[in-house]
Amino acid sequence: MREVAGKVAFITGGSSGIGLGIARAFATAGMKVAIGYRTREHIRVAMELFGNMASQVHAISVDVTDRPGMEKAAAEVARVFGKIHVLVNNAGVVHHVPLSQTSYEDWDWVINVNLNGVFNGLQAFLPYIQKHREGGQIIATASMDGLVAEPWHNPSYTASKFAVVGMMEGLRATLAESNIGVSTYCPGAVKTQIADSDRNRPGGRRNAARAQSLGKELSSKEDKLQSELFMDPFTAGELVLRGMRSNDLYILTHPEYEPIVRDRNEALLAAFPKDLQASSAQVERLRSWRQESVYRKERDRISCTRVKRAKSTK
Repeated sequence: MREVAGKVAFITGGSSGIGLGIARAFATAGMKVAIGYRTREHIRVAMELFGNMASQVHAISVDVTDRPGMEKAAAEVARVFGKIHVLVNNAGVVHHVPLSQTSYEDWDWVINVNLNGVFNGLQAFLPYIQKHREGGQIIATASMDGLVAEPWHNPSYTASKFAVVGMMEGLRATLAESNIGVSTYCPGAVKTQIADSDRNRPGGRRNAARAQSLGKELSSKEDKLQSELFMDPFTAGELVLRGMRSNDLYILTHPEYEPIVRDRNEALLAAFPKDLQASSAQVERLRSWRQESVYRKERDRISCTRVKRAKSTK
């Protein structure tokens, strides 16, 4: 997907926040973009932002948890633009109530949107990408919470995002011999409206008093933080475009998280027992897996790319 002009992408949750940032970055690069949306006011504002690029954009009202609806959306994109090259499973929700107060309904809602929605997108759109054999890219928006557990987020959100990262890593291995790339996008703090995601919850808002109280508290904090610290969605979208062109497995945004990710990885390595010895047969059993693993390949690919860039700048 290095050459993106004229290619077709579908982005779930594309009418605001990160999804809209990705859509704008793709359209600016000459792509045709279909965006899934839930909120009418969001899509109205979004279409105005596209300006003279609006002819490249097609909006579809769809809920990522609605499997027949996602199938219809895929068929509509193919009908409108002819082909589909890129799928960005971006739609996501967050739940403000602590895990100890999270109900079965709360949990199911977060998992259905954040995790099952990604699977539903794959089921509906991947066959269209495979059909034309021109190559393509599957991208899923996880979060930095898909790599490290942040203390201020409900663990249901963190669990869903960890699962998305694992799904994309497995899919990368599955499609390794094809010309379809796979990326997982793990952004840090970006200016979005995800704190108000309860607005689209089936049956209306739940735990209204608690969620409203926490929502106001978070919104007040985030208004201040977003103006000072949070990344602009268009900048975040441009990073997705760059990562897609490079076929990066991990598309990351905020370098200040690197020490925390390192701490987690070092904690995992430190946890391996030092008083046990693997047999040669056990080591051999895993040798081929290690040699062909997506982690080793991605590490080596990034290292080679950096060396080439360093040489080209000399």
